Amino acid sequence: MSNLYGEYNQKIDYVFKVVLIGDSAVGKSQLLGRFARNEFSFDSKATIGVEFQTKNLVMDHKTIKAQIWDTAGQERYRAVTSAYYRGAVGAMLVFDLTKRQSFDHMARWLEELRGHADKNIVIMLIGNKCDLAHLRAVPTEDAQEFAERENLFFMETSALGDTNVESAFMTVLTQIYTIISKKSLVATEDAKAGSLKGTRINVVPGEEPNSGAVSGGCCR
Repeated sequence: MSNLYGEYNQKIDYVFKVVLIGDSAVGKSQLLGRFARNEFSFDSKATIGVEFQTKNLVMDHKTIKAQIWDTAGQERYRAVTSAYYRGAVGAMLVFDLTKRQSFDHMARWLEELRGHADKNIVIMLIGNKCDLAHLRAVPTEDAQEFAERENLFFMETSALGDTNVESAFMTVLTQIYTIISKKSLVATEDAKAGSLKGTRINVVPGEEPNSGAVSGGCCR
């Protein structure tokens, strides 16, 4: 009980909201479960509406609360769009490597994201279920080409096999932290040093993330 109490009172320096986006059944909830709790559920049900989980991390002696939001990919839940994207500084665009259609829909999801989120949001393209290599319907080259064209990070993952899941989330969170740290370094002296602490951070307009610099194949 004391451990829970101590975690509840832990000082949080930054809160980073990251959203998971993509068609239904591509594995968004499984990726979240693997990252936040290191769990995989074989009888996972479709997400209804919106839910989120948190995970605390430490970077440069700063405590960061990653607030990861997950939503249903079905059309009937698209009404949550504006509230879902509000305040997000990172996004994971997830498709199923065994379902070509889910990859073909990435352009539409990306357009929606960019229409509602900050223009400098850090975006990672995720090709999930790379453990099902024999069922692959999306060549790695196709996804890499899309990511490079749209200036996105890219990795192939497996929530089941726990392949590249931690790496994908940490790449996004580290890039967000780098952008925020750079802002802090160039802040004027009259800006209060702690003014950003304990708040949800919006990526600074004009600070372009170094997207496309990281890619990861499956089981390398």
